[in-house]
Order: sequence, then C-alpha cells, then structure tokens
Amino acid sequence: MIDLKFLRENPDIVRASQNNRGEDPELVDQLIAADESRRASIQAADALRSEQKAFGKTIGQADPADRPALLEGSNELKAKVKQAEESQKAAEEEVARLQFLISNVVEGAPAGGEDDFVVLENVGEPTTFDFEPKDHLELGTSLNLIDMERGTKVGGSRFYYLTGDGAFLQLGMMMLAAQKARDAGFQLMIPPVLVRPDIMAGTGFLGEHSDEIYYLERDDLYLVGTSEVALAGYHKDEIIDLSQGPVRYTGWSSCFRREAGSYGKDTRGILRVHQFDKLEMFVYCRPEEAAEQHQALLAMEREMLAAVEIPYRIIDIAGGDLGSSAARKFDTEAWIPTQGTYRELTSTSNCTTFQGRRLNTRYRDADGKTQTAATLNGTLATTRWLVAILENHQQADGSVVVPEALRPFVGKDIIEPVK
Repeated sequence: MIDLKFLRENPDIVRASQNNRGEDPELVDQLIAADESRRASIQAADALRSEQKAFGKTIGQADPADRPALLEGSNELKAKVKQAEESQKAAEEEVARLQFLISNVVEGAPAGGEDDFVVLENVGEPTTFDFEPKDHLELGTSLNLIDMERGTKVGGSRFYYLTGDGAFLQLGMMMLAAQKARDAGFQLMIPPVLVRPDIMAGTGFLGEHSDEIYYLERDDLYLVGTSEVALAGYHKDEIIDLSQGPVRYTGWSSCFRREAGSYGKDTRGILRVHQFDKLEMFVYCRPEEAAEQHQALLAMEREMLAAVEIPYRIIDIAGGDLGSSAARKFDTEAWIPTQGTYRELTSTSNCTTFQGRRLNTRYRDADGKTQTAATLNGTLATTRWLVAILENHQQADGSVVVPEALRPFVGKDIIEPVK
C-alpha cells in the first residue's frame, strides 16, 4: 500500500501516478482527508484517556464522602473514551480501505495503456525460413511433445499434457533456469501453491484482476498464478536482515490462472492456458537498491533467453498496463514466426515498498530503526517458452533442434517426428 507520509508530502506525484495509470485521482484527496480525520481522532482519544487517568488519581485522593459523585463523573468520562476509541477505529479502517484502493506510485513508466509500451531494445533478428513453418501445436503434436486433445478430455479447454521429450524439454528449461539462479545467489524454493487471502491481498492480486484467480471457497484459499505470491508472503510480519545486501529467492511451482475474459483469444496450443510451470525470481532489498536490482533481474532474463537462442525484444510497460503493485515493469517478448509478432515470455517488476508495507516486511537501517523493505520479481522460465523454442528452432523436415544449453537435460540434439 501507499506510504501515508509520502502521500502527505507529495500529493501531486500520487495524483499524476493515478492519471498515468488511468485510475481515479480523487482517491488521493479522499485518503488525505481520511488521514487527517484519523489523526484528529487519535488526538481526541489520547486527550480523553489522559483526562481519564488524571481523574482517576483525583478520585483516589478525594474524601470518601465525595467519591460517589466523582465516580458518576468517571462513568461519563469512560463512556466518552469508549466513543472516541470507536471513532478512532472507524477512522483507521477508512484510511486502510482507501490505502488498498490506490495503486503503487509509477516510477518512470510511459503513460498510456496496453498498446503504449516503449520498445527499449531488439535482441537478435526475427527468424525466417525458406519453407512454410509450422506452429508450435502442429510441431508439438507431430513430435509427440504436446497432447491437447486428451488434456481437454481430462481437464477441459486450455489444459494439455506435455509428453515424452516435451516433458524433458520443459524440465530441462526449468533446471537450467534454477541452476542459473543459484549461481547468481538465489535460494531455490518449491513454495505452496495454495495461499491464504491475506497473502494474496498483500501482494496486490485481489484488485481489479481478482477474477483471474482460482478461489477455493470451501477452504478459503487461493491458487497462485505465480510463486511471487508465496515468496512475498514468506517474510510477512518479519524483520529481515539486509545488512549483507538483498535477499534473493527463486520459486519453482505450478501456477493457475482462470484466463477470465480471454475466451476466443489465443485458444490454440499452450500460449494461454489454465495451468503452467514457472520459475520466478523474488528479491527483498532496501528501497534505494530497488532500481539497481530491477536491472539485475532483467539481466538474468537476458542470460536465460540467450541460452535458449531466441530472438526477442525488451519493452517498457505503460502505466495503464501495470499491475497495482508494480511501480515499473519490463517485459521480454519472443519472436513467434507463425504469428509474425512478438509475444510475452517474461516480465520483471519493481514493486518498491508497496507489497512490503501491506505484508509488514521490514528491515533495520544503519541506525537500527525499522523500515519497510522493497520487493521485486521476475520470471526466469515458464511453460510458454516452449512455444518460442519449438517455432524458432524447427527445420524443414518437421524436426526441432534442441538449444545446446538444454541438450544435457533432453538427452538429444534433435527431436524428430514420430514414425
């Protein structure tokens, strides 16, 4: 959630951020007013409590004959204190409600919506062929890598099986990513895929996109759409040690998304599915280190994409397309030959102190005072990558060349059509 001190001192910056996102700037003024009311209610309650304490001493020192009358006054004061405390509680709840409605303050992202991103860099040339290329599903079916038909039979639309070399291709990609993350100082975790509502809300995923999340009403638990959620909750209500630098984790988990509102969009193949595996990087750091750590996560994604030999571009996501917790986000998009366009493979977000404040994750500064930790996340590999790997590495005979970095895991150099 937004820092109230920052809001009081920089209301115009927060209003500009709301406008950048295409969200309501009037929430800023509502929160400022609510915060003023909250502080006034705290002062009023504190004054009455002080008066009550002093009055109690007066009763103790009074003549016994005068005490009944004083006690009657004490009861009236007690009622006033109770009423003031109830007003304070209501004011604090209103501040919290409004805080949860305001998204993180945008930092440097271009204005606009989904189509207003800025291309920062193109890496590699779009793949071309001297034959008619097949799409990833046709390749996956002919090579016995993907079985959509039986996935639909068992789980419904947008479910699939990865079979044979397809399973090894994904496991190899994930293992390569895990090894690279470990070499860079990340601690590998296999986190829970079911989380409590306070954890999901704390990461900012229960806002306008909550219809994307699977909810188990009977158990009051949510299925994660990214292991970012579980990794963000790992240090909830804790003071973590950042004296030796940022703390880095990487989570390997299955992820689940309802894909609500996307019916008829990307329904072919495994580009947009309900269940997929993902390796997600997550960083806790001091706020002043966040921008540098953001670039470090992007560098990790670059290294992994280079390893699987895919042409891609890096884009700076516009404010109106940012999730509520992100102050800035970079996506990498791979070239998909049969679509003649780039499609998202990874994203990395700087969430500044937004999630840390919601989840009460803190650290001690050089003076020993507790401060809110900043958090960042970035994808290092996911099932969707198979789309780009298969299409960019296909050959005229229908085979697919396995990227050299994945060959030790897949066990072969070329995946050939099933005979």
